[in-house]
Amino acid sequence: MTTFYCYSKCSTCKKAEKWLKEQQISYNKIDLVEQPPTKAQMLDFFAKSDQNLRYFFNTSGIDYRKMKLKDKIDTMSKEQAAELMSQNGKLIKRPLMVDDTKVTCGFNTAVYEKNWL
Repeated sequence: MTTFYCYSKCSTCKKAEKWLKEQQISYNKIDLVEQPPTKAQMLDFFAKSDQNLRYFFNTSGIDYRKMKLKDKIDTMSKEQAAELMSQNGKLIKRPLMVDDTKVTCGFNTAVYEKNWL
């Protein structure tokens, strides 16, 4: 089953969810802020992706900037990143869409068409 992690106040998440419904794609919706993925889940998501850690971070988010993660991310281990993200879902780029074999962050129609249709 595909899982769609989102934040209810995020306009990008709303666009992605609208697209998913238009395509009649089934998914399990989870609020990223209320119920962030666990550390183990984040490590699994990293393993399913060929992207670097920065791809998973909400680099325009307030918490990301407050924590000055821009200066720390390049030396951060996957375990450290997963721990941070599991404690604060607002650090994760949204929406986060995952299934058994793949993961995408953010919403781009072309990327969704390639991965989720």
